[in-house]
Amino acid sequence: MIALLLYRTLADHLVPKLLDWAMAFATRMLARSLNMPEPLVHSTGDYVVAQVLAFEHSVGRSLCPFRLARLLRAWWCGLR
Repeated sequence: MIALLLYRTLADHLVPKLLDWAMAFATRMLARSLNMPEPLVHSTGDYVVAQVLAFEHSVGRSLCPFRLARLLRAWWCGLR
């Protein structure tokens, strides 16, 4: 019973706060290493995520490893 109470206390209260602190610390250190303000790091990160998603939905779909393997196998069988 005490172990469950201790686990619930850690899981519900300390872990989320620790993760929030770690993310804020990592963002602050990245901003300092790039010599950029923190809000600019956030907005740049959002921009990069949007660009990666756009790439994955346009060109990246045709570069699917399973599709490329199927095309390569068909090409290889055609050479024989």
